[in-house]
Amino acid sequence: MKDLTKVLIRPVVTEKTTDLSTETKNKYVFQVATDANKHEIKQAVEKYLGVKVLDVRTMRMPSKPKRMGRHEGRRPAWKKAILTLAPEDKIEMFDVV
Repeated sequence: MKDLTKVLIRPVVTEKTTDLSTETKNKYVFQVATDANKHEIKQAVEKYLGVKVLDVRTMRMPSKPKRMGRHEGRRPAWKKAILTLAPEDKIEMFDVV
């Protein structure tokens, strides 16, 4: 994958990820493209968000069965990246309090 604009899909904001983004941990979670590797994720975040990334951890989230009445389907599988930033950096979009 060469196009860095398609690597980051959306930030994942939950109670657990908000706790990770505190001053002591400085970790942020994003949904990323399933074919993106750690180097591409790091390049995209540093280029478009202007922060220094120290570590990238990725995991594949499996698809889940879902029902709506008697109809059954599946949610799609996706990839999650947990980014550790330098102590002096932070991402402003997560500070919505």
